[in-house]
Amino acid sequence: MSGLVVDLVGVGKEYPGDPPTRVLDDVHLEIGVGELVAIVGPSGSGKSTLLNIIGTLDRPTEGSVSIAGHDTSLLSDDELSGLRSRAIGFVFQQFFLLSGMTAVDNVADGLLYTGVPLEDRRAAAVHALEQVGLDHRLGHDPSKLSGGERQRVAIARALVGHPSIVLADEPTGNLDSRSSQAIIDLLHELHDEGASILVITHDRDIAAGLPRQVEVLDGRVEADTVARGASR
Repeated sequence: MSGLVVDLVGVGKEYPGDPPTRVLDDVHLEIGVGELVAIVGPSGSGKSTLLNIIGTLDRPTEGSVSIAGHDTSLLSDDELSGLRSRAIGFVFQQFFLLSGMTAVDNVADGLLYTGVPLEDRRAAAVHALEQVGLDHRLGHDPSKLSGGERQRVAIARALVGHPSIVLADEPTGNLDSRSSQAIIDLLHELHDEGASILVITHDRDIAAGLPRQVEVLDGRVEADTVARGASR
């Protein structure tokens, strides 16, 4: 592993008001290429805002944010959108899959704005679905899939463009315990294959099973722990 895919230095975020609402305060965070990291904290801790800043969906009030080697402060909104489409894959608790479209076409949509021809997008989608163990569900509508299978489709969509990092926001939040464990096992497998993955969760048990845990409380990083036997 070499290089950083995420580099936050002194990041703060404040929303206007009387008084202003301070959501993040002096956050320093480095995530290396190939890491599997949990950001864990209770509701209101600032982890969702941190996700939005790492995902370039929001800009910090102060501090610097570099994603895949790009200083986001130097990029226009259009350039940020381009970076986001190339370098970041998103997985959400709610899946955000389109009914009426097959699993393949839902995943192929992850390449919609890349200029890749439709035939090539579908071929890449098939490969991504094979990666997550859904080669037998290629033509299924998401409404015909289980919750765990829908999350696998969402993960395939996040991976299809070979992003620098995958951001998984409470990826097991809508799943039963068996499906949740299967998704966590899949994230470990993808990490073993070289993917860089950041999991945002309030579930300490899930976080404890990942190689590195970054604890966020009241907008600050309270602890950054590497599990015994894991490497950074």
